Amino acid sequence: MPRYDGVSRSVIKRLPRYYRFLGELLHKDVTRISSRELAQLMQLTASQIRQDLNCFGGFGQQGYGYNVAALHREIGNILGLENATPIILVGAGNLGRTLARHMKFEYDGFRLIGIFDSDPALVGQGVRGLSISGMENLADFCEEKKPRAAILCIPRESAQKTVELLIQNGIRCFWNFTHFDINLSFEDVIVENVHLGDSLMTLCYHINAADGESVSGA
Repeated sequence: MPRYDGVSRSVIKRLPRYYRFLGELLHKDVTRISSRELAQLMQLTASQIRQDLNCFGGFGQQGYGYNVAALHREIGNILGLENATPIILVGAGNLGRTLARHMKFEYDGFRLIGIFDSDPALVGQGVRGLSISGMENLADFCEEKKPRAAILCIPRESAQKTVELLIQNGIRCFWNFTHFDINLSFEDVIVENVHLGDSLMTLCYHINAADGESVSGA
């Protein structure tokens, strides 16, 4: 996969959304679409879409627009979805098991190859065709299977020690559901933080802001 140095994080974060919308168009048998039509669907501007895609070379044709299947495939290639990157899950509590059972990892560019937990009561249980392993087996597993990323569904108080262990065993990429800020404690790691509470509080703000507008406008 080619490198695209200098592409802003905001552009990268929009790529999965492009991929999703284009996939929906494919299911509707749409073969081509203009930047203006795509912008209307995604509530962006046509200029924004062209600027984003031009970061990767641009894929449209003047007077034709975009070939939906080709653009969907190219964005998938840019994201590296075809690589099936091996990933492990650390923390097999309620959230961890839910993610393991219901996430479409293969569609999102990953292959779940191992699940780990420190609770002896969970070790040996099966989830998504995998047996939950104890943390004492992590080092040998990493040496043999070479996972490149880890999903963290563990308590905040155990996060630093767990991340240290994972880094020692070659993992430097994290999908982080803890409230521990990995980037502040470790350099040269790749982290996607997921704060479900932050998202819910943002929704709460918008609801109450809308209520306030209704009251003030009454």
